[in-house]
Amino acid sequence: MNMSNQKISYAYLSSSLKTHWKADLSAGFIISLIALPLCLGIAMASGLPPMAGLIAGIVGGLFLSLTGGSYLTINGPAAGLAVIVLNSIEGFKQIAPAGLNPEQIELFAYQNTLAVGLTCGVLQILFGFAKAGVLSSFFPSSVVHGMLAAIGIMIFSKQIHVALGVKPEAKEMLEVIAAIPSSILHLHPNIAIISAISLVILVGHPHIKNKYIKKFPAPLAVILFAIPLGHGFNLEAETKYLVSVPDHILDGIVMPDFSNILTPFAIQMIITYALVASLESLLTAAAIDRLDAEKRTSDFNKELFSKGGGNILSSLFGGLPIIAEVVRSSANINNGAKSPWANFFHGLFLLFFVVFLGGIIHQIPLCALATMLMVTGYRLASPQAFIQSYRIGKEQFAIFLATIFFTIAVDLLVGVLVGVLVKLFIHLFNGLTIKSIFKPFLTINELDENTYRVEVLYSAVFSNFIGFKKQVLALPKGKTIEINFENTKLVDHTVIEGLTEIKTKYEEAGGTFKIIGLENHVNTSTLKPTVDKK
Repeated sequence: MNMSNQKISYAYLSSSLKTHWKADLSAGFIISLIALPLCLGIAMASGLPPMAGLIAGIVGGLFLSLTGGSYLTINGPAAGLAVIVLNSIEGFKQIAPAGLNPEQIELFAYQNTLAVGLTCGVLQILFGFAKAGVLSSFFPSSVVHGMLAAIGIMIFSKQIHVALGVKPEAKEMLEVIAAIPSSILHLHPNIAIISAISLVILVGHPHIKNKYIKKFPAPLAVILFAIPLGHGFNLEAETKYLVSVPDHILDGIVMPDFSNILTPFAIQMIITYALVASLESLLTAAAIDRLDAEKRTSDFNKELFSKGGGNILSSLFGGLPIIAEVVRSSANINNGAKSPWANFFHGLFLLFFVVFLGGIIHQIPLCALATMLMVTGYRLASPQAFIQSYRIGKEQFAIFLATIFFTIAVDLLVGVLVGVLVKLFIHLFNGLTIKSIFKPFLTINELDENTYRVEVLYSAVFSNFIGFKKQVLALPKGKTIEINFENTKLVDHTVIEGLTEIKTKYEEAGGTFKIIGLENHVNTSTLKPTVDKK
């Protein structure tokens, strides 16, 4: 039975379980081994108990696998949201009622942050009903990359202190970054040794040639080395350096507190949660679609609906926000996953670990998890990300840097807003007309029964690309489509990037898609787009 083009329905899930259960069970088990330490580490980076990350991973696997719109993504907590959750925790601590002791303040912040996560889930469901899956097409790629790089810098800067066994007094992100030299000078020797060995394993693992060792997950290898080292250094005598999990899973359940949900701070956090969680999930689903050997296409609106339901459920039980996570999803494909059941099995194995292996989980040194997150942060903000942005063009690099700076110095929502405004300002300076900021002006001509030419007038930029894309995707399949920019004054990189993706999918389906008329445009990027001659 060919299931390549089937929508994810219960009939599809039933058929794929019968056909692919062995491959999906194997992939799900391997991904659960990767996900276990990451769920713990992300919870730690979020300022929440480790159990919060495990709850999110379990819900993301068991629930979202059966309701999502993507075939091969792995759902659970992700480093990209850890910074936002931590900001929420710290913010609610500042507005906690007077007279509470430190433990009560922690619980107050935790419960109010859960309320934010649950409300974010409701908003995502509304996004799904409103067919807001096109959201990923609005934000300029330079802003998205800047946002991710800023998150990477913040994760790395926070976790390096944990990896060194030092707790800095600094709270603001710029102060946390500035405190790194002091933490290096005052590091805990035993903790630093475990972190250094963990780092060597994580960095060296991809370069190992042995096929059997390469199949063994690097995060699991870190844990297997870190636990005996922790015992050797007698870390159990200082339990603050080890993962803390309850003896029974039900003891880890915490309920939301909605008493402050209408405060300005809570509303700000809800918008930030919903924006980043939705955007990251949609971008991940699109990226994983390109890796899918069967060339299946995700239902983005269903993805939003599913993520909303998952976040409501996770928050009700005390869990972190859930998104589709790109690294685990890529590993899922590489390990032979065929259907959403791999995600389900990964959640099932996580549940097994929590119920039956809590004693082992408690022996994991926190610094080993911090090192994993440092590597994740580095990958998001690697020098290659900066070089790539600069190569795209100096204007895009300026937007990229502005987004990073304001995200770190103020907060993520401000950083994204500033990046978008800088992009619009540059476009206005380069000739963007006011009337075409949000509205594309297209003339579609049917040249013959098999050829359609789309004449693009005025400007084609990120802010009007949603409407542009909608009209192009409405054209018949299997034809020849020509997008002509000869009479367009301004075309930005985001539009070319989006059209190139549409071109790939359209031609995979048997049609011909041409981008023409850019010959006389001044290219401000050193990365020239692939275009066709007339």
